[in-house]
Amino acid sequence: MNLWMWLLLACVLAYAWKLVGYFVPARLLQNPRMSRVAGTMTIGLLASLTVVNAVATGQSLALDARLGALVAAAIALLFRAPFLVVVLAGAAAAAALRLIGWN
Repeated sequence: MNLWMWLLLACVLAYAWKLVGYFVPARLLQNPRMSRVAGTMTIGLLASLTVVNAVATGQSLALDARLGALVAAAIALLFRAPFLVVVLAGAAAAAALRLIGWN
């Protein structure tokens, strides 16, 4: 199989998985436990993606300005800052760390 066949197969499987979601009974989706599980899984997925993007470059760990930006954003979140302030704090920390040479 060449690359295009694998790509088409992946597209078909992704679309089929999406269609399977339409066959889930509505009463299952209205269950409060299911809502909590879905919310928790979403938070866990986003947190793991954030950490991986902050400390990994390819297949190796990288301790650079991204880690400092993540710490600054976490501190802003601890002080319950609005989302825009959290993003700006992370960006400012990354810029300052890169300015002083921590790449």
